[in-house]
Amino acid sequence: MNATLTHAWVLTQRELLHWVRQPMMPVFNLAFSMMLLLMFGLLFGGAMDVPGGADYVSFLVPGMLTVTMMFGIQGTMIAMAADAKRGITDRFRSLPIGGSAVALGRSGADMITSIVELAVLVGGGLLIGWRLDAGPGPVLLALLLLLWLRYSLIWLGVFLGLTFRTEGASTAVQVLVWPIAFASNAFVAPETMPAWLQPVADWNPISATATATRDLFGNATGVTQSWQVDVSTWLAIAWPLVITLVFLPLSARAYRRLRR
Repeated sequence: MNATLTHAWVLTQRELLHWVRQPMMPVFNLAFSMMLLLMFGLLFGGAMDVPGGADYVSFLVPGMLTVTMMFGIQGTMIAMAADAKRGITDRFRSLPIGGSAVALGRSGADMITSIVELAVLVGGGLLIGWRLDAGPGPVLLALLLLLWLRYSLIWLGVFLGLTFRTEGASTAVQVLVWPIAFASNAFVAPETMPAWLQPVADWNPISATATATRDLFGNATGVTQSWQVDVSTWLAIAWPLVITLVFLPLSARAYRRLRR
């Protein structure tokens, strides 16, 4: 176990060193998330209605934090696809280290990056007028739910990176990410959507985490049916658990079967 953790930490440092030497990808991802936050909060915010008449910025920022956790899929997938294509993953498999160390190294680096992204976006939200109207306990739980979602999506990104390993992988993940992001309550309340789309948004995993974090932060949820708020925290725990249980073994299987 100690050897596995040591190898995992070495691989985590390797990934972080790549981002230090080639910072454009994480910087671009963070700048893109900040741009969306400012665009929706400052440009479109005046035209957005939140059920109950709440301030749109208080509704938007938790949703934007949730969506940013999902956007991390692309960085994970591109890194895994690049390592597989260049034969780096084959080298790892030839070394006396377990596949679990590779996975832990990948997830460790991504989680550290996600914590930095969360900190920067929280600061950006506070600058445009977002406020936390809850105690430290609920706020900490909200942040943990965001990181729990991100952790589960790491395995989806690993699976996609090991499966595609082509230039089209980035396009494939964009087709996956954007519809899920916008067919949720991250930017607008489902009650303002067409009737046929509302159930899709209500049961979207992104919506569960966004609603739970809004409630825990003490912000406007945009939900007028109290039962949806009551179950949101449990759904924010359950959805990432399901995603992890599905894609973690699929990622392990793809890693074992990988051929350059």
